[in-house]
Amino acid sequence: MKQLRILFSLFLLIPSFLVHAQEEEPPVQEADNTLRGQFEELERKSGNYRANGIRYEVIKLSELYETKNNIFDSIDTANKTIKDLSATIDANKSEIEDLNEKLQDTTNKLNNVTEEKDSISFFGALISKGTYNFILWAIIFGLLLLLLFFIYRFRNSNFLTQQAKSALADLEEEYQNHRRRALEREQKISRQLQDELNKQKK
Repeated sequence: MKQLRILFSLFLLIPSFLVHAQEEEPPVQEADNTLRGQFEELERKSGNYRANGIRYEVIKLSELYETKNNIFDSIDTANKTIKDLSATIDANKSEIEDLNEKLQDTTNKLNNVTEEKDSISFFGALISKGTYNFILWAIIFGLLLLLLFFIYRFRNSNFLTQQAKSALADLEEEYQNHRRRALEREQKISRQLQDELNKQKK
């Protein structure tokens, strides 16, 4: 009975020795702060040992919590970026609608002016119809350029939003895969521990 207690005490101390030995390893290379790098570092630092013919996996909880917090920070940042981009898209849509209305008004005015006399009063001065048309078309051209610019901005913002959504989806998938693997490991360890307890009872 005494020997069984000593063996059990040694069995409990082995994981702490392994974790302590892993903590004292000097860093070999510069840390990769990406989520993938953090997961790889966590896997690298994870230890395993065999006791009584059973293999156990060891992960330092503080590092697991730190990686989890980093994942949530990245998700929050991605969500904030998506909200900012959505607000920019909405603002661009509003500006494009305003420009379309202005363009329509200018076109209507141009149609009315072409039906009037050759001499037209423009800001109190009489100018020829050709000059007047030149001014109006220059305004329309400028508005079209602005419209094209805002359409370009809108499409660019939409593209960035799609990229952010894709990155978020990849991140969530990566997190779910990691979570699933962690749960599988935990269930495996629990089953092995229960098997060991059942053997001890026998």
